[in-house]
Formats: sequence, structure tokens, C-alpha cells
Amino acid sequence: MVKQRHYSAHVPEKAKKIRDWTGLKVLLFVYGVVQIVAGLAVIREGGDIGWYLTGTGAALAVLVAVVPSIKKADEWERMIVLRFGKFRSVRGPGLFFLIPFADRIGFVIDIRIRVTDFSAQNTLTADSVTVNADAFAFWLVWDPQKAALEVEDYEEAVALASKAALRNAVCSNTLSVFLEQGDLIEKQIQAEVDKQTTEWGITVQYVEIHDIQIPDALQESLARLAQAEREKKSRILLAEAEIEIAKKLKEAVSVYATNEPAMKLKILSILNEGLKAGNSMMLVPNSITEELKSGGIFGLEALNELRKR
Repeated sequence: MVKQRHYSAHVPEKAKKIRDWTGLKVLLFVYGVVQIVAGLAVIREGGDIGWYLTGTGAALAVLVAVVPSIKKADEWERMIVLRFGKFRSVRGPGLFFLIPFADRIGFVIDIRIRVTDFSAQNTLTADSVTVNADAFAFWLVWDPQKAALEVEDYEEAVALASKAALRNAVCSNTLSVFLEQGDLIEKQIQAEVDKQTTEWGITVQYVEIHDIQIPDALQESLARLAQAEREKKSRILLAEAEIEIAKKLKEAVSVYATNEPAMKLKILSILNEGLKAGNSMMLVPNSITEELKSGGIFGLEALNELRKR
């Protein structure tokens, strides 16, 4: 009676929140520009070291300004671009460029299907039975902009919303409903969680309850109840079979009563089956020998002679 379907599940990785290094990059860029200016001043005065200062300053400026502006996103990644702290666009997949010092990547969001494991411990059902239920939800981000801007930590939010929905489902249903109609309970949880997460740009595709634990004493009583139910069904089937047999026998009697040759053939068939069984002695009722008035058949004539003596 205890529904136990074990599957492996994992908590999804956190969305990649990119740290803002704009201040440091600006300082390095300014340092490179200052070094270029100083190098040019030295060159004007005829110093050879000025070329070195100008070259290293230019390399530093290019390295700080241009190289970090070249970005690449994988097929399953979407990057949230912020311009001066405000949302600008969702970029990816592929190669793209940012405006130096103005644009930066705020989040890198994975749009693949994820699975989150959640549970409801020591929860009372509608008929006051304590159960522990474990489940997992399959979900994905369909709007990276909403997921990044509407909720701080959408992975944690999905896990908490799923856990609350599972507890509500346990509390609002009896244990028998929870065990026998698990598919309906899963759909109820999925609809409740999806209603909340849609505003965050997230959809829950499927919820699976993979483990339900109930007290040991209750498990024993449910096992006895199941055994009694099986015995009840077996007795009902046996009674139905007896009724069908009785109906067929009634039909056979009506046929034999109006067809004497058929009755004799049936009698001969019964005797033949007895002989096939290899019995050394057969007890034949007088009515059979009287019905079969054919001498010599299966030794019936000899039986009649013995009876006369």
C-alpha cells in the first residue's frame, strides 16, 4: 500500500551572478591612458623609455576596454545585459559585444529543464495521519528577463513554492486519496506551483511524488485491509463462477431430458473417462445399466447376470 518510487534528483545549480568589476576596469584604463600620456611626454623630450611607457599603456588600455567587451554564450545560456545598472537586453547564444564601461553581464541563466527535490516532513493528512512525502519538480526558465528581475533567487523560490504546495496537498486530502490517486495529487501540486512561478518567467512541467512514508502500525493495518479485500474479491469471483456453472448445467439438463441418445452418449463418455483413469473397480449405478440395454458394452451384460444371481 505504500507508494515508493525512488528516482535520483538533484538541486539545480545557482544562476551565475556576475560580479561588477567596472570600477577596477576604469581605474586600470585611466592608468593606461596616463601611462600613454607620460610616454608621449618622454618621447618629446627625446627619452627612449617613452616608447616603452606608451606601448605598455596602450596595451593595458586595450586589454581593459576591448577584451572584456567580447562575450560568448553557450546554446543553453542567456545573459542579462545591464547598461549603467539598468536592464538593457537578453543576449545569447553565440558571440556578441558590449559597450566598454557602460554594459555589463548581470546574470547568466540556464534555460534547460532542471529538477528540484523537495519534501514535506511530519505533515498531517485530512484524516490526521502523519506522513513524510518526498517529491521533485521538473521546471525551466522561459523568460530570462523576468527570472532575473522579478525574484532575487528563483531557484530557491521554486523549491520553497513546491514544498508549500506539497504540504497543502497532504493536508487537504485523506491518506487513501493520497495513496490511490497520486497522479491527481501531482497535477494539483504542479498547477499550484506553476501559478506562482509563471509571474517569474518560470514554468513547472511535471511534479513526481517518489516516496511516501507512513507509521509502521498503520502500514500493518493497511496490509491486513488489503489482504481482506483480496479475499473478498476471490470469494466473489468463485460465487460468480458457481452461478455460471449452475446456469450451464440447467441448460444441459434440458437438452438431455429431450434427447435420449445424447443422454446415453453422455453416460458412455462418463464410463470411458473412468476406464481411462485406470481404475481396477468401477461402481456403476443400476440406473445406468437399465438405460444402456446393449449387451456386452463395457461388460454390462455380465453385471446384469451377476445381479440376477
